[in-house]
Amino acid sequence: MIAFAAAVVLVFFAVRGIIIIRNAINVPTVSNDSISYQIRGVDVSSYQGTIDWNTLADQNIAFAYIKATEGSSHVDSKFTANWTNAQSTDLRIGAYHFMSFESSGEAQAANFTGTVTKVHNMLPPVIDVEYYGNYNAVTVNQASVDAILTPLIKAVKSKYGMDPVLYTTPSIYKRFIKNRYDNDIWIADSSFSQPLSGGREWTFCQYSYSGIMKGYSGGVKHIDLDVWNGSKLAFTLY
Repeated sequence: MIAFAAAVVLVFFAVRGIIIIRNAINVPTVSNDSISYQIRGVDVSSYQGTIDWNTLADQNIAFAYIKATEGSSHVDSKFTANWTNAQSTDLRIGAYHFMSFESSGEAQAANFTGTVTKVHNMLPPVIDVEYYGNYNAVTVNQASVDAILTPLIKAVKSKYGMDPVLYTTPSIYKRFIKNRYDNDIWIADSSFSQPLSGGREWTFCQYSYSGIMKGYSGGVKHIDLDVWNGSKLAFTLY
C-alpha cells in the first residue's frame, strides 16, 4: 500500500483486455469485458498528509481504508485525524494494519485494537500481508506467516466481531494464503485477475498506486485506488 511519486495527469492504458481511464480529479471508470465495478474507493496513510475528507469523498468514491498501525508499536501519524474526520462524510471507512515479521501476532493485535475505535457501519479491519526489507520470498516461509497471522486474525476478530480482510499480492496469496485462510481477500493487482489462484474470488482489488485526486496535501502526489467486487446493495450489507 505504498504510493509512488510519479505524477499522472491523464493516463490511458490497457492490461489483458481491461481498459482503465484515469482522470486527474475523479476516480476512473473501471471495467473489464463483463464487469463494471460500481463501488470504488481509496486507501490512505500519512503519505497523503492532511486530508480534506469532504473534498475527497465528493469524487465518486464510496469507501476509504485508513492506515492505523504497523507492527507492535507504530501508529500512523495521521490515523487519529483521518479516522475522526472521515466519519463526517458519507464514506464507509475501515482501518488497516501492516503486519510485521518482527513481533508476535498478539502484540500486533494489541497495537491495532488499542488504536482503532469501532464506529458505526465500519468496514471489516484489514491485515496487510506483504514482503518488506529483508523479509522476502527467500526468508519468509509458511510457518513464519502462520505464527503471526493466525493469532492476529483471532484477536482482531474477537475485538470487532468481524473476520478481518487480508490484503496481499497474487504471489503471496498463492504461496501462503489460499490453502490456509478463508478470509476475504483484498488483492493488489492492476490486471483485476479473477478468480484468484485456486478459484476463489477477491472482495477488494487495489488496481492502482498512482491515482491523483483532490483533497490531500502530502509530499506524495498519488493515492491508491480500489474497487469492491459486487453490487451496490451487497456493499451496503457488507
